[in-house]
Amino acid sequence: MARDDNGDETDRYRQAATDALEQLDWCIGYLHGIHKTKVSSQLAKNRAFIKKNLLKQAVEPMPTEKTDET
Repeated sequence: MARDDNGDETDRYRQAATDALEQLDWCIGYLHGIHKTKVSSQLAKNRAFIKKNLLKQAVEPMPTEKTDET
């Protein structure tokens, strides 16, 4: 199997990370919705760390991070 050049491989990994973060967003929202706020809050913090420090992207707060329940 031929290896893609670095640009294509980097794009694939970036897309995989983006897809995983979207799934994590859904999980955070679901857990918050069923009142598992401690777990959803910690996952939201982990998500923010990944976006800021690993992906070097701006971190926008999740709706669950803005409520009084967290």
